[in-house]
Amino acid sequence: MSRLVTPLGWAASKWALGERALRWSTTAALVVAVLIVLGGGVVRVTGSGLGCPTWPTCDGSSLAPIPELGIHGVIEFSNRLVTVLLIVAVGWAIIAARLQRPRDRSLTRLAWSMFWLVVINAVAGGITVLVKLNPWVVAFHFVLAMALLATATLTWHRARWRGAPGTPVAPSARLIGWLVVVFSAALVVVGTIVSGAGPHSGDSRDVPRIGVDWTDVVWVHGALAAIVIALAIVTIVAVPSARRRGITLLVVLLLQGVVGVVQALTALPELLVALHLLGAALVWVGALRVLLDADPGSFALRTPAVDSQRPVTSAR
Repeated sequence: MSRLVTPLGWAASKWALGERALRWSTTAALVVAVLIVLGGGVVRVTGSGLGCPTWPTCDGSSLAPIPELGIHGVIEFSNRLVTVLLIVAVGWAIIAARLQRPRDRSLTRLAWSMFWLVVINAVAGGITVLVKLNPWVVAFHFVLAMALLATATLTWHRARWRGAPGTPVAPSARLIGWLVVVFSAALVVVGTIVSGAGPHSGDSRDVPRIGVDWTDVVWVHGALAAIVIALAIVTIVAVPSARRRGITLLVVLLLQGVVGVVQALTALPELLVALHLLGAALVWVGALRVLLDADPGSFALRTPAVDSQRPVTSAR
């Protein structure tokens, strides 16, 4: 019985892409995944969440915004275009991963997982519009965006990993790395509740909010931030392999903390809120990088590429 050959499988039998293409494509996917978070923040603070009141079209008849929708329609539509850019970047990463020699199935699966998360995020974004920015749905949409960012980070790392499978890792280093990620994830999730209860609803109209006092949740958010800062310091002191990442994470956390405190004391100005959302994305990437340096084999059991079966054409 003949084996089914996919279009990418057929292409891989004819051509190969070099590691430079893989590095560039995974970097592009990671950068655009961060931009998606920033774009969502801009939409929220400018009150443009319903700038395009329908989905997938902007106004029910046109994909692009019509003049009557004004600047809010332009902002929301621009954010949707970033998703298109992300699809291109992820598609490039999938092709580059599949056309590597030798084939790394785990790398290809990670790349494809980015694609499916992009699809799920796009659908979730559409649902947020259809339910008129229900704060819980908006929060879930943000969490999905961070899941996509996590997958993009893992794919980026996997594309560059050159360690030996099964390299011994101290249990304490693995534990610290995972604690950093777990508490950073909790920090992000609680942050979505702060946003969902706060004054920036995402639209200029009256939008329901999560029924808690956002100033109370800020204290929980701050406590979690303090724990992650402490864990970053522990990483610097106790995990030599992740010391540099720990320092980077600590710097980002401190800057993020300054932005968070200032915005809370100044009635949440739009620019600072958007910067804080960008900082949340950078903190999340930084936490994952700490884990990947503390225990690189957790997600990146990839040996140096040695192509013993050269394809017909090799493209660098």
